[in-house]
This record gives sequence, structure tokens and C-alpha cells, in this order.
Amino acid sequence: MVVDDELGKSSFGVETFDGAQLHLDFPGRPLTGDGVRLRAAVADAAGVVLATPEYHGGVSALIKLCVENLGYPSALSGKPVALLGVAAGRIGAIKSLEQLRGICGHVGALVVPNAVSIANVQQAFDRDGHVTDGAAEAALRGLATSLLTFMREYVCPKYVLEAAVREGAPPPPWATTV
Repeated sequence: MVVDDELGKSSFGVETFDGAQLHLDFPGRPLTGDGVRLRAAVADAAGVVLATPEYHGGVSALIKLCVENLGYPSALSGKPVALLGVAAGRIGAIKSLEQLRGICGHVGALVVPNAVSIANVQQAFDRDGHVTDGAAEAALRGLATSLLTFMREYVCPKYVLEAAVREGAPPPPWATTV
């Protein structure tokens, strides 16, 4: 919610997918309606935030399934992607973020520096998912800011320059609205 709020202050629209509400199938099988909707939303997005809990030293099966449903080549290819991990332990989600960074890099995503790891997740959020810890809230707002800064300073200039070089080819509609 905090990340959505912070991103909502920009000119970009924000669409959130809750993995618990998605019905996705395994790779190699036909996409479900939710899979089609997820893939289309990511393909149309200017940037993406991926969040995962750390389970047994790695990413959750659900976030991996979401990435698998983005196709080949992946809808994440060429997209700026900010990473968020949460964990119950005091060292946070370092291992899952490392793994997710590798997966995203493999499919061609532009992984934004400054991934955020929230440790002691039960103390940082209440049962409804609202942030109760000031440091966690600041980190989440910083994640959104990092994504927007990366898009503004690195991604949008690339598209504007490419459009100018192509003589008259307009940039994507989001390239000049950051």
C-alpha cells in the first residue's frame, strides 16, 4: 500500500496484483484469464515492483509462477523492475532478493538498484498488511522513489532519444510524463 501510494504521486497509473487472488497455471500450459491479464499489464507497464517473502532461503513459489506466466520472451524484458523482499528473521530477505535479481536479469529486466529487504515482518506490518514500523515505511517509500528516479533518469531519456533518431516516431506515451 505504501509503495502504491508513493508511486501514485507520479503521473503513472498503478495497478496491483495480489498473488493470493490470482489463478495461474504452470509453464507450458495455456494461460488462465488471470495469466493473460497479468502478462498484458506487465507488457504495458512503464515499470514494475516485484515483492516476495523469503521461504527457506529463496523466493516464494508464487512469485516464480508469476514470472513464468509472463511468457518467453518475458514481458519483463527491458522493463525497470524494483525488488522487495520480506522475511520473518532478523537478517531479512537477502537470499530471496539475490535469487529474484538473478531471475529478473536472466529474463532481460532492468533491475533497479537499492532493493528493499524488510526483516522481522511480523513487527513491521499488522495483520491487515499496514506498515507499523517507521523504518519499514521509509524503506518502502524509498523503493518507489528509486523506481521512479531510475525511469526518469535512465529509461525515459533512452526512449526519447530513440524516437528523435527515428525522425517523427513518437515516444511511448509514458516516456515524457514522469
